[in-house]
Amino acid sequence: MSVRDMLLALCVVVIWGVNFVVIKVGLHGMPPLLLGALRFILVVFPAIFFIPRPKLPLKGIVIYGLTISFAQFAFLFCAINLGMPSGIASVVLQSQVFFSVLLGALILGEKVKRSQIVGILLAAAGMFVLAKGGMTGNLTDIPLIALLFTLAAGFSWACGNITNRAIMQNAGTTSIMSLVVWSALVPILPFLLCSWLFEGQAAIENSLTNIHLPTILALCYIAFLSTHVGYGLWGRLLTRYETWRVTPFALLVPVVGLTSGALILGEQIATLQIYGLLLIMLGLLINVFGGRMMTKRMHCPAIEKD
Repeated sequence: MSVRDMLLALCVVVIWGVNFVVIKVGLHGMPPLLLGALRFILVVFPAIFFIPRPKLPLKGIVIYGLTISFAQFAFLFCAINLGMPSGIASVVLQSQVFFSVLLGALILGEKVKRSQIVGILLAAAGMFVLAKGGMTGNLTDIPLIALLFTLAAGFSWACGNITNRAIMQNAGTTSIMSLVVWSALVPILPFLLCSWLFEGQAAIENSLTNIHLPTILALCYIAFLSTHVGYGLWGRLLTRYETWRVTPFALLVPVVGLTSGALILGEQIATLQIYGLLLIMLGLLINVFGGRMMTKRMHCPAIEKD
């Protein structure tokens, strides 16, 4: 991966890491499913009037919209609303890395090298340490439904990653932003319908008539920065590189999530969590550079002895 694309991946990491704090702010003034609906309405309009429809199969666009847009954020927003801490959510959501590697191998036939397996195992250990360090006691301190919803969000994200790569391989000159914007039409109706069914008309009306500036700013962030910029760059990287080469960068999202939580919300980072961060960064380095280092070592001429 080129240095330029690595920097682009890191930009996405920062945007998505801070996104967890912003989501928590937005949920203070609006129920989760309504927040999701308004997010994607802002993603679509007015951008859809200026970006041409992608020349892709309608089925692929719909699947992409239902997985990476609707399912991921419906589960994630509800999980945080149900009590999943934003910092821990940023850790558990990275289960998408493991789901992506598995689905990439099973569906796309992508080869996973030993160095990537080692890196992912180290990162998995780091995520466990991070999650453990953020708990006051044991797993029951996090609501089980919130934990399951966050894992479901990670699986949905992975499905979106695989769909993106599959439909964009033969897309030619199709702009990734056209996919991002036009696929955002898909989750709007499901979000609105689910909000009406599960949150109720009264909650919807109250949230809209009493909307406050922090909620508006949160919507702007999660719509324009997190979606337009974040997913635009992420999807472009997935079309250039194998899934296992791109997705490990997302392991740094918890680093930014925990840091932004500490700086913005005053959340504390325990010593155990710092160890987890170091394991994650080591796993990322091995995933990105491990294969290259092993190749150089194999081709390095042996030193002759006298």
